[in-house]
Amino acid sequence: MAANITEVTESYLQPIVEELQLELVDVEFVKEGKNWFLRVYVDKTEGIDIEECAIVSEKLSAILDENDPVDLPYFLEVSSPGAERPLKTKQAITKSIGKTVHIKLYEPIDNEKEYQGTLKAFEDDVLTLEVMIKARKKEVSLPYEKIAKARLAVTFN
Repeated sequence: MAANITEVTESYLQPIVEELQLELVDVEFVKEGKNWFLRVYVDKTEGIDIEECAIVSEKLSAILDENDPVDLPYFLEVSSPGAERPLKTKQAITKSIGKTVHIKLYEPIDNEKEYQGTLKAFEDDVLTLEVMIKARKKEVSLPYEKIAKARLAVTFN
């Protein structure tokens, strides 16, 4: 059910974000406690403000009310993905070259299922990450199909 709702919501959102020149980062439909939440994350290069989130929310809410794809009560939330935004697409990963990323894998590579480091390259569906292992820099290659989750990571120096 949740997958279908997110797909339908994405199809409603695409014209809205294109019109407003925004990027659709993610859509999720999740249950927390006894409440359901339909969460939409949008952004743009220079960052998104609350007024833009409100516009997306109003436009999407009108479409959802008209088409009613969710047959149970839920809360609609539209927001920025934040500093540790998810990297859900190959395009998002490519745009993140040079940035610090956190990667979770489906199965271990070199006995590790999680890596954090600087994304150096993304070519032929392989991410090259520069990581610190025992105070030494090392490059690791991570096949795209083995990635369970990827996101930007905030680091403090």
